[in-house]
Amino acid sequence: MERKIALITGATSGIGKACALILAKNGYHIIATGRRAERLDELKKEVPSGIEVLPLVFDVRDKEAVFGLIENLPENWKNIEILVNNAGNAHGLDPIQSGSLDDWDAMMDINVKGLLYVSKAVIPGMCERNSGTIINIGSIAGKEVYPNGNVYCGSKHAVDAITKGMRMDLNPFGIKVIGIHPGLVETEFSVVRFKGDENRAEKVYQGFEPLVAQDIAEIVEFCINRPSHVVLADIVVLPTAQASSTLVNKKL
Repeated sequence: MERKIALITGATSGIGKACALILAKNGYHIIATGRRAERLDELKKEVPSGIEVLPLVFDVRDKEAVFGLIENLPENWKNIEILVNNAGNAHGLDPIQSGSLDDWDAMMDINVKGLLYVSKAVIPGMCERNSGTIINIGSIAGKEVYPNGNVYCGSKHAVDAITKGMRMDLNPFGIKVIGIHPGLVETEFSVVRFKGDENRAEKVYQGFEPLVAQDIAEIVEFCINRPSHVVLADIVVLPTAQASSTLVNKKL
């Protein structure tokens, strides 16, 4: 039986970790990438028996690390069938006139350039095999713009556009390209956005039931198990209480 391989970026927590675990349950050996080695080591202990996890510790912003590690994978890890581009962050929630250049660089480097680097390293193998699935985790912020979202929304609009362009360019090779765009998901996202202010982050999810990482992972699972002629190209998923980026029915 052919060995099935999936690569997930940002697999140390949240959506990435949930995707890694659910793909492992579907028989995929996991290449898990992230910046926290100890989290990747913990992931090894949580996958089903018989499933291997290859941890790759790097920041997707580091072009040399991305290409160096992915292009030099051990032979039995090279045939990546599924790529989940999950790594991404929001930094700050400031109006454009007072936004931090460091925050802007981080969001564009991680959310856009990091996705491109990893994809560029993986896609040639998929093209050679004329098969593969790429799942880009975007955001409702890639479909709408909201006040103080400026650069973050711009980065996620770029993910949406890149996903559509990938689908066109890779169509001759039979590669499925899927965009999943969640609304409010309770993960470490808001803690990062508010730079460690856990009280402020908790308030984002108060008064309603947000999505959780498992919800997104189950959508990924559904997508990868469709017949070969079916691709769920573009998916927006919101908690029931959320109608748009800024409209959330909170019962406070």
